[in-house]
Amino acid sequence: MAAGLLGGGLRVGLGRLRAGAWPTSGCGLLEELEREIGAAMQSAGTVILELSKEKPNWSLLERQTSQFMGSVQKVESELSAQIRYLTQVATGQPHEGSSYSARKDCQMALKRIDYARVKLGEVSRTCEQMLEQ
Repeated sequence: MAAGLLGGGLRVGLGRLRAGAWPTSGCGLLEELEREIGAAMQSAGTVILELSKEKPNWSLLERQTSQFMGSVQKVESELSAQIRYLTQVATGQPHEGSSYSARKDCQMALKRIDYARVKLGEVSRTCEQMLEQ
């Protein structure tokens, strides 16, 4: 059952990577992303090699840089889509970010309230003692 969910979900948006290439499983998507990362690294390597030359070919640099940026954007976009999908599958609702910060803020607010309650109790006792004297 989990493989069915992952296999179906991991295919979302793959058409952006390579038209007509729909992998049959989540592994197919990962392989496609791996190829795209490899292409990005190859473009980056070509740019570095060209920059090390005394007279770099600027048109090659621009072309390879554009290919690198395109590959990075494709990978980032696809990974973001998969994270959103898996979050929805896991929680049954859209991803709204981490709740850790809000939970921590709430815990700290409760501690401040407890501290204020203790201090008000001390002030109350002090006032009562002063009134008794």
